[in-house]
Amino acid sequence: MGALDHFPNLFDCSTGSSKLKKRKQLQTVEIKVKMDCEGCERRVKKAVDGMKGVKQVDVERKANKVTVVGYVDPAKVVARIAHRTGKKAELWPYVPYDVVAHPYAPGVYDRKAPAGYVRNAEDPQISQLARASSTEVRYTTAFSDENPTACAIM
Repeated sequence: MGALDHFPNLFDCSTGSSKLKKRKQLQTVEIKVKMDCEGCERRVKKAVDGMKGVKQVDVERKANKVTVVGYVDPAKVVARIAHRTGKKAELWPYVPYDVVAHPYAPGVYDRKAPAGYVRNAEDPQISQLARASSTEVRYTTAFSDENPTACAIM
């Protein structure tokens, strides 16, 4: 490291504050947007493609899902899609059903979810609904193959 490498640190010629700009992290943002046709798909893709920091955009029309990879802020991507297309956009609220302890609990199961997905149960309002009650556990284990005293009805 030479002496010339230290000069920019000693003499700051910039005007205003000299705060260093923090660079955004590379991340994947999944968004739910209702798309009916190829035109909707093109419009959503075009709205996101023009954003600064976007590296890749994948659109799954049947699942109503848009995946954006890049140095972007998730809230700004959602706002841009909603503003440019006029469609309701939200962060992807679903997780695979095998990740959730009780995928068919009233707050988790969603009939509008794509096949193999349920709502994310990390939300505090939903996680209270997703807990199995003691009577529910008692009835489900009564017919379990792992329970030695289970009822064996054929």
